[in-house]
Amino acid sequence: MITRRTALRVTSGVLISIAGARSVVASQVSQRRITMEIKRSGTEASRKGPVDWFTGTVRIDPLFQAPEPARVSGGHVTFEPGARTAWHTHPLGQTLIITSGLGWVQREGGPIEEVRPGDVVWFPPGEKHWHGASASTAMTHIAIQESLNGKSGDWLEKVGDAQYRR
Repeated sequence: MITRRTALRVTSGVLISIAGARSVVASQVSQRRITMEIKRSGTEASRKGPVDWFTGTVRIDPLFQAPEPARVSGGHVTFEPGARTAWHTHPLGQTLIITSGLGWVQREGGPIEEVRPGDVVWFPPGEKHWHGASASTAMTHIAIQESLNGKSGDWLEKVGDAQYRR
């Protein structure tokens, strides 16, 4: 027969074991937890857009590269008048948020579309496209894309002047 004292000792031992296990698990979870991060403006240097990817004068200001397991990144990209990307695709698509100026965007087989501040453009995964400033006005946008297997885009041929001019 189990006495009340024995039952209390066993129960206390089980509760202490459970509490200890919870403490270990909580400790492991907190060690893996990623906390909020504020990335201050200007902490990464501006850079020129690579000549293989752009025509004209383009400045790229990196905004963020989320830590794994996230795969999203963003940049603030400024195109001087006449500047544009080469044709390219993104494996998981791309979102552009136009923040200033007047720009042009085009998907393969479609017309050149005018974009203005406040417009949001979505290019689906794998859609061949280009974007940039209009011929006479600069344009700035925030570009957001995700990487797949470490790659966020495939850069293709440049947009020629005749094709760009509409």
